[in-house]
Amino acid sequence: MIISPDNTTVGFIGTGVMGSSMAGHILKAGYKLHVYSRTKSKADELCKNGAVWEDRVQELAKKCNVIITIVGFPSDVEEIYLKPDGIIANSLPDTIIIDMTTSSPLLASKIYEAAKERAIHALDAPVSGGDIGARGANLSIMVGGDKDSFEAAMPIFNLMGKNIQLQGKAGSGQHTKMVNQISIAAGMVGLCESFAYAKKSGLDLEMVLKSIETGAAASWTLSNLGPRIIKGDFAPGFYVKHIIKDMSIAIDSAEEMGLDLPGLKLAKSLYDKLAQNGYEYHGTQSLYSLFI
Repeated sequence: MIISPDNTTVGFIGTGVMGSSMAGHILKAGYKLHVYSRTKSKADELCKNGAVWEDRVQELAKKCNVIITIVGFPSDVEEIYLKPDGIIANSLPDTIIIDMTTSSPLLASKIYEAAKERAIHALDAPVSGGDIGARGANLSIMVGGDKDSFEAAMPIFNLMGKNIQLQGKAGSGQHTKMVNQISIAAGMVGLCESFAYAKKSGLDLEMVLKSIETGAAASWTLSNLGPRIIKGDFAPGFYVKHIIKDMSIAIDSAEEMGLDLPGLKLAKSLYDKLAQNGYEYHGTQSLYSLFI
């Protein structure tokens, strides 16, 4: 299958903080776009720009030959893909389905096998880069699945990201995202503790950031979320409730492999406390509030 605006109708499910920007890039590239979201108002801007709203997942599935999802939790993914009124049961053969939710590696493999039975091509392709990467089409996209399906989907991936890598068989994209989340979860704890230390010692946080963001402490989190912390901007690029979900998946996956991750468990305990304090719908950088 050669994907182009001339022969491809894209379905996009999940038009939240990241999904709305990602779908917007596809629409701007000239693709016919059908959208569905649990909250219809989140798709209003896309529909104003030419996207077609669908009231049900199954109706979207019947009309599209590439379907992308980025929803909240593994339970949402399972419902959207595997129920009788879901994507797999209602898509035509040779459709490419791409789940970009951060979800369970085991579920990704289950979706792949169910899709294969109906001659549907499934990829798991979680992303990293948050709302900034989604708006700028600079996402890192980690893909699991068959090479032929990956190569066929590249024209779509290229509209949303820059660093796009096939990691291996189905589930490998999700495993790679777990590696990413393990790294940034602990890193955010370090960033917030370091800024709290700087503030307590009387330093100017903006000057501190200038000194450390190009040295050994440099990271995407420091450069992109550090300025938000300094401004007291805890708006979500990525929700606290979703990083907790991701850490839970990573801990469960690690335990299935007989691996203990004490640093990740500590980070999750801090985020659990943050959520209990009412920050569930704030950005991950709001962890700083625990230390000041």
